[in-house]
Amino acid sequence: MSNEGQTPDLSGDRGFRTVRESTYKYALAGCAALSVLTTVGIIGVLVIDAAEFFAVVPITDFLTGTRYSPKLEPVAFGVLPLILGTLLITIGAALIALPVGLLTAIYLSEYASQRTRSVLKPMLEVLAGVPTVVYGYFALVYITPALNVAIDWFNGTVGTQFPNLGLFNGLSASIVVGIMIIPMVSSISEDAMSSVPDSLRQAGYGLGATKFNVSTRVVVPAAISGIASSFILAISRAIGETMAVVLAAGSQPPDLPEVQSAFGVVPYVSPGGLLSLYSESSATMTVAMINLAQGEISGGSTAYQALFAIGLTLFVMTLAMNVVSDVVASRYREEYE
Repeated sequence: MSNEGQTPDLSGDRGFRTVRESTYKYALAGCAALSVLTTVGIIGVLVIDAAEFFAVVPITDFLTGTRYSPKLEPVAFGVLPLILGTLLITIGAALIALPVGLLTAIYLSEYASQRTRSVLKPMLEVLAGVPTVVYGYFALVYITPALNVAIDWFNGTVGTQFPNLGLFNGLSASIVVGIMIIPMVSSISEDAMSSVPDSLRQAGYGLGATKFNVSTRVVVPAAISGIASSFILAISRAIGETMAVVLAAGSQPPDLPEVQSAFGVVPYVSPGGLLSLYSESSATMTVAMINLAQGEISGGSTAYQALFAIGLTLFVMTLAMNVVSDVVASRYREEYE
């Protein structure tokens, strides 16, 4: 008997497939919920313990204090020196990583051949896999002595009196942190520039533009949202760096002068100029948290709770940077068909 008139059953065993797909769905939803709950739990712990700290130390004293000494008398918990140390390291690292990373991304995207790119990009990203403690040791043993030799030569040649760097200093820490975040800038920026349609490049060449003009005036502006996001994410990474900074910059926060102002705001001024700030120890907020966690302090004490207040301050700073990154990316995002 012929079966030509019968419709074949192509659905298969839908019962088992439906159960399997539902299992995948709920497992993935559980992982997403776990991530969200972990973030909420961390924020909750920071806020609760920081609130107990601010019940003892006024938040105005914490945010505007120019002296940080949680263990030595007289005890002080001013976070401004730690913020200054963090900004010094971050700005110095940004001045190194942002231009070098962007120029590297332009080369990989616009000038390098496919074979060269396939070799150079993985080699560049190896920098991101080097342990941060190795960077700190490299700065302590090699970069600081080399910089002191350069400063001595410059002082003897030009006749200036730039100060030598101490064993722990902010300049060496800025250099190694800048090297650490170059792969983040170059990789994300290169991906953003590679996503720009070739039709825009060909249009530029059709108008007589050179390779350099097309790269800098067509491709870079078209990929500006991704480039800006890479900048902000790299800076956020530099703000939160710990091990390389504690080895290179030390654990002593920079000194701030006791200056009174009309509105209680302390100017960010230090005698000796900018180089003197970078020539001395520049502990960051992350380094201060490590010192508190490893110190001989009792749980529940004010010094212990200061750890969470500093952590909350650092969290707010990095959160603000990521929010700015999202705003910039959404504001300048270009969609191509």
